[in-house]
Amino acid sequence: MSGLYILLTAGLIVIVLIIALFNRLVQKRQMVRNGWADIDVQLKRRADLIPHIVSSVKGYAAHEHDLFEDIVAKRNAALQAGDDPAKRGVAESALVRPVTKLFAVAEDYPDLKASQNFLDLQDELSDTENKIEMARRFYNGAVRELNIGVQSFPANLIAGLFGFAKAAFFEIETADRAVPDLNLGDS
Repeated sequence: MSGLYILLTAGLIVIVLIIALFNRLVQKRQMVRNGWADIDVQLKRRADLIPHIVSSVKGYAAHEHDLFEDIVAKRNAALQAGDDPAKRGVAESALVRPVTKLFAVAEDYPDLKASQNFLDLQDELSDTENKIEMARRFYNGAVRELNIGVQSFPANLIAGLFGFAKAAFFEIETADRAVPDLNLGDS
C-alpha cells in the first residue's frame, strides 16, 4: 500500500508541476501578446499622424510630389505588414526614412517651421516615437522571457506538447528609430 501511496504522490507532484509550467508559459505568451498590442497601437497612431504632417508640408513644398507618394506607399505597406514582427520592423524602418526626409525638407520653409500646427504635429510624432520605443522594449523583454521559458528544461517539454513556440523580437534599425532633432522654433 505504501508503494501505491508513493506512486500516487509522485504522479500528483508531476501533474502539479505540469500545470504550473503550463500556466507560466501561458502568462509569458500573454505578456508577448500584450506587448505587441501596445506596439501596434503606437504604430497605428504614428501612421495616423503622417497624413496630417504630409498635408501640412504639401502647402509649402508642393514640388516634393515624389516624396509624398513615397511616404503614402510606405505607410500603406507598414499598415499591411500585419502582426509579423520581422516584416513589420522592415516596413516601419522603410517608412521612417521618407518621413525623416520630409522633416529635412521642412527646414527649408521658415513659414512652415513657424506654423503652430506643424510644431504640434512634430511634437505629437516625437511623443509617439518615444512610446513606440517604450512599447518595443516591453515587448522584446516579454519575448525574451517567453523564449527562455520555451527553450528551458523541463518547460520545453510542456511547450512542445502544448504548441508554445518562440516569438520574434521587434527590431527597427537603430539609425531609423529616432525622429530627427530639428530646431523648428526660433531660428
